[in-house]
Amino acid sequence: MWFRLLLTLAFLCMLTPGSAHSADQHVLGTIMAIDKAHVEIKTTKGQSVIVRVDKKTRYKDESGSKGMNMPEVGDRVVITATKEDKEKVLLATNIHFSSARRAPAPIEQTLTQPAPVQSEPMQ
Repeated sequence: MWFRLLLTLAFLCMLTPGSAHSADQHVLGTIMAIDKAHVEIKTTKGQSVIVRVDKKTRYKDESGSKGMNMPEVGDRVVITATKEDKEKVLLATNIHFSSARRAPAPIEQTLTQPAPVQSEPMQ
């Protein structure tokens, strides 16, 4: 009986830290403003959300590189953030972004029709 009680308590203790990671929130939308302290996002539902960024925030662009590329106004983003209890603001941990610039449309080739052949008058 004591063994079952200890086993149950041990199991409950192992589950407790795992629930702390479920506080992540996702913000999807378009960047309306950005600076080194925050990002303002217009969500797909039309709401404006301000997410704080810090030195620990990781940026990743559409190509998958983790280089020096930074998002710009108009870029589409998916932000993973945690809610800080003290200030009740969102703090970004990851920002995945896709450039708003699109590749130019392909140039349509116009088919040139051959010039009409003028026939020589018959004599």
